[in-house]
Amino acid sequence: MTSHAEVDQAIGVVIAVGGVTPAEAWDVLREISMRTNTRLRLVARQLVAWPRTRELDPVIRAELERQLAQRRTTASPVATEPR
Repeated sequence: MTSHAEVDQAIGVVIAVGGVTPAEAWDVLREISMRTNTRLRLVARQLVAWPRTRELDPVIRAELERQLAQRRTTASPVATEPR
C-alpha cells in the first residue's frame, strides 16, 4: 500500500514539475522506470523525496527531463479564442 501512495505522490511531483496531465505523468514514470531499468516504486520514492532532499539520481533526472521535453514538443497547441 505504501508503494501505491508513493507512486500517486510521484505522479503529483511530475505534474507539478512538468505541467502535464495525470495520465501523462503516469506514462513519464513508467518510461523512466523502463529506460533506467529501475523499479517503478524506487523511481517514485526518489521523486517524492526530491523536493525535500534536493537530490535526484542523475540518470533518473536526465530521463525525467527527456520525457518532459518530449511531451512538450509533441503537445498540441492550445486553442485560443478569436478576438
